[in-house]
Amino acid sequence: MSWIKSIFNESNFISYPNPGSIVFQYGTSGIRCKADYLDHVMHRMGMLVALRSMCLKSARVGLMITASHNAHEDNGVKLIDPQGEMLESSWEVLATELSNAIDDQHVSTVLTSLVSKYNIDSSYIPKVYVGRDTRYSGKKLLDAVIVGMKQFNSDFEDFGVITTPMLHFFVRCYNTNCLYGQPNEQSYFNKLTTAFKDMRNMCTDYKNYNTVIEFDGANGVGALKMKDALSYLDNTLIINMHNDEVSSSEKLNSKCGADFVKSNQCPPTGLSIKPNAKYISVDGDADRIIYFFVDESNKFYLLDGDRIATLVAGYVKEQIIASGLDVNIGLVQTAYSNGNSTNFVSNTLKVPVACVPTGVKHLHHKAQDYDIGVYFEANGHGTLIFKESIRNLIRKEASKQKDESKLIALKKLICIMDMTNETVGDAYSDMLIVETVLCERGWSLNDWYNTYADLPNRLMKVTVKDRNTFSTGDAERICIRPLGLQDKINSIVANYPMARSFVRPSGTEDVVRVYAEADTQVHADKLAVEVAAVIYDMADGVGKRPS
Repeated sequence: MSWIKSIFNESNFISYPNPGSIVFQYGTSGIRCKADYLDHVMHRMGMLVALRSMCLKSARVGLMITASHNAHEDNGVKLIDPQGEMLESSWEVLATELSNAIDDQHVSTVLTSLVSKYNIDSSYIPKVYVGRDTRYSGKKLLDAVIVGMKQFNSDFEDFGVITTPMLHFFVRCYNTNCLYGQPNEQSYFNKLTTAFKDMRNMCTDYKNYNTVIEFDGANGVGALKMKDALSYLDNTLIINMHNDEVSSSEKLNSKCGADFVKSNQCPPTGLSIKPNAKYISVDGDADRIIYFFVDESNKFYLLDGDRIATLVAGYVKEQIIASGLDVNIGLVQTAYSNGNSTNFVSNTLKVPVACVPTGVKHLHHKAQDYDIGVYFEANGHGTLIFKESIRNLIRKEASKQKDESKLIALKKLICIMDMTNETVGDAYSDMLIVETVLCERGWSLNDWYNTYADLPNRLMKVTVKDRNTFSTGDAERICIRPLGLQDKINSIVANYPMARSFVRPSGTEDVVRVYAEADTQVHADKLAVEVAAVIYDMADGVGKRPS
C-alpha cells in the first residue's frame, strides 16, 4: 500500500462527502459555486495544495478562498504556485477530477495516481499560505481546507481576511528568500507605497491632476485594506471611502464594484456623483480596478483595463527611450479589448500587441515573452512583468549613469518596478501606477479619456443548459461549436458598421458571454441582443429569451 493510501485508512481521517448534485470545473478563476455546496471541494483542495507543495519539494504555495466579483452567497477557491502565479494548467485538471470524485475511495485513487505520476516523496513537508475575503462562508470553508492540509501534516499559515493579490505577493516573497519583500502586510504596503511616494516627489507640476479619489470598495476586502493603506500614503492621495460596509456580507458586490460598473456602464450605487470627480471601483477580492467619471451633462465615461494598459504601456515606453536602454515592451490583450484601443497601441504608441484567450494565466504567460510585458483584461485585471535580467539591468545602469536625464528615466522605471505587484492583477498596485502616470502627465480623467475614442460596446450573458457544448478558437474570437453558430454571428455582424462580436462560455457557470461593438451604442446594443438570441435558440437557453 502506498503512503497516500494509508492516509485514507487512518482512524483520524475526516471525510467530507460529495453530495453529487453539482459538476465542478477548475478554470481560470479557480472553482466557484454557492458556498453551501463547497465543503467537500475545500477539503480536497486542502489536500491537493499540500501535494502541490510536496511535488515542488516543499516550495511554499497558496490557497485563496474567494469568489471575487460574484454575489455574496457564492464562494470559491484559487490555488497559487510558488512565484505567485496561477496554478499550473495540468493541475487544474487534477483539481477538477478531485472535486467531482464521488467518494473517498475515488479521491484516494485520484491522489494515489497523482503521487505516482509525479513521484512525490512523502518526506517533503507541505508549506501553504492561506487567505480569504470577507464572505460569511469563508471561515467555515477555511475549516474544511485546514482539515485537508492537516491530513498531510502541512506547515501552513492563515493570513485571515486579505486581498487575493496580497496572498500572491506573500507566496512569491517567501520563495525568493524575501528578495521580493517580506510575506506580511506591512512589507506589502511599504514596498508599493514607498516607490509611489518617491515618484510623487519627482513630480513638480500637477497641471490638471487631482489628488482626490472617490473609492468604491464593493463592500469587500478592498475597502478594508484601503483603509489600512491610508496611513502609508501620508496624504499624497486623498481617498474618500464609499461602499465600505464589510461587516454586511450581503452588500458585497451588490450594485457596486468593478464588475458592476464595467458590465452596466454606469456608476455604482452607494455614492453621490459629482461632475468631473475621480472615481475608482475595485471588485470583491481587489484584483480588478477601473476608473470612471461623469461630466456636467451627467454623461458617464469609463476608463477600464484597456485604458489602463494604454496609459501604462505608453508611459513605460517613454521612460525606456529616455533611458537609452535597448529593451522591448509588449502589450497583451484579449478579444474583449476594444478595437480602438488595439489600434491606438499599434499605430500611435507603436507597441506590439498580442491577443490571447480570456484568463489571467494566458495573459501572464504571453507577457513573459517581452522584456517588459504589460497585460490587462478589459475588466481591469492586469499588471506589468519585468524579466529578471531587465530588472537587474535597469538598477545597474542607474547606479553608474552620469547623464541626468537618463538617470531620471531609470529612477522612474525603478519606482514603477517597485510599486508593481508582478504576480497578478492588483487593484492597489495598479491604482498607484495609474495615479503616478496621471500626475507625471498632469492629466485629469478627461485628459486621459481623450487619448482615443472607444468603439461603443455591450456585454451580455445567456444562461444555457450546458456551457460545455461551446468551444472557441483564434484566441476566442471565433466559435467552433455549436456548428453553424459562427456563420450566423457573421451574418448579423455584417448588418452593422465597424462591428464585431464574439461569444465564449464561462469557465465557472453555465453561461455564455456575448461581446459586441459597433459604430454607435444603439447598434452595439442591438447586435449584442441579436447574437444572444441566436445562442438562446441554438443551445437550449434557460430563462427569458433575450430581446
